[in-house]
Amino acid sequence: MTETPVTPDLSVIIPCYNEGENVPLLFARLIPALEALGVTFEVVTINDGSKDNTLERLLEMQKAEPRLRVIDLSRNFGKEKALSAGLFHSRGRAVVPMDADLQHPPEAIADMLVKWRDGAEVVFARRDARTGQKLSEKLFAKGFYWVFDHLSEVRLPREVGDFRLMDRKVVDTINRMPERSRFMKGIFAWVGYREAEIVYRQGERAAGTTKFNAIKLLRFAFDGLTSFSNFPLKVWSWVGAAISTLAFLYIVARLIRTMIWGVDVPGYESILMSVLFLGGVQLLTLGIIGDYLGRVFDEVKGRPLFIIRQLYEPGER
Repeated sequence: MTETPVTPDLSVIIPCYNEGENVPLLFARLIPALEALGVTFEVVTINDGSKDNTLERLLEMQKAEPRLRVIDLSRNFGKEKALSAGLFHSRGRAVVPMDADLQHPPEAIADMLVKWRDGAEVVFARRDARTGQKLSEKLFAKGFYWVFDHLSEVRLPREVGDFRLMDRKVVDTINRMPERSRFMKGIFAWVGYREAEIVYRQGERAAGTTKFNAIKLLRFAFDGLTSFSNFPLKVWSWVGAAISTLAFLYIVARLIRTMIWGVDVPGYESILMSVLFLGGVQLLTLGIIGDYLGRVFDEVKGRPLFIIRQLYEPGER
C-alpha cells in the first residue's frame, strides 16, 4: 500500500461518535473514491469518546490502510471539538471534513478539487435537499438560518454543513483562533477567503441513528447565535425601555383617571400579572447574561479544547 507523505495533497477529517457500524461501510466507499482522484491523501479519524467498538473498527482498518490516522480522545468532547482536533492534526494542502454516516458522499470531493484547482480557497458543498428529516426539523433549520442572518454579522451559506474543502491557509487561520466555544459553521464562514460551491445529493444515513435530539439541536442553535452575536444582550435594553415607557403611560393614565373619577378599588389580578410578567423578563434576562458570562468563564480558564488519549499513526503499533 502507498505510504502517506509528510504533506499530502488532501486530508479528509472524520469525527466519529458511536459509528462502529458505519466504519467499514464508510471506508468501502471512501478509499476507492480518494484513490480515483490521483492525489496523495490521508484520512484523519477522531474517536470522540465512543462507547461502542468504533475505535476497534478504526484500528482494524488502519492495519490494511496506512494512510489512515486515528486520534483517540480521552472522553466525549462533542463534534465541534473533535472536528477541531482533526483540523489541528491535518497535514494536507487541502482539507475536507465530512461525517462518518455517508450522508456526505465521498465522490463529491472530486468536484471540490476541481474548484480548488481553479483558485477557490473554500469550496462549499450545498445539499440539494434535506434527506431523512422531519418537516419540523426542516422548518427549525430554516428558522435558525433566518434568525442567524438577521442577528449576526456573519452570514451562513444555506444548506451547507461541515462538508466542504478548505485550503491549507484557511485551516491554519482557523487553528490559530484561540476561542473555546466553537460553532464551526460560523467559524468557517467568518474567516472568509475566496469561495465557490458545488451541489450534491445528501444520502441516507448508512447505519445507526443520529446523535442529535430536539433539545441538543436547540442548544446547538443557541450556542451558534451567542457565539457570533451580542444582540441577545443588547435587546434587553430596548425591552426595558419599552416596558418603562408603557409603565409611565399607565401611571399617567391612572393619575388622570383618579383626578377625574376618584379612587377605585385596585385590582388584584393586574398587580399579579405585572409582577409575574416583570419577574419573568428579569429571569430571562439573567439567564441570557449568565450564558454569555459562562462563555467568558470558559475562555478565562484556558483549558484545552480536547485531550488526546493516544494518536495512532500507521505502522507505530
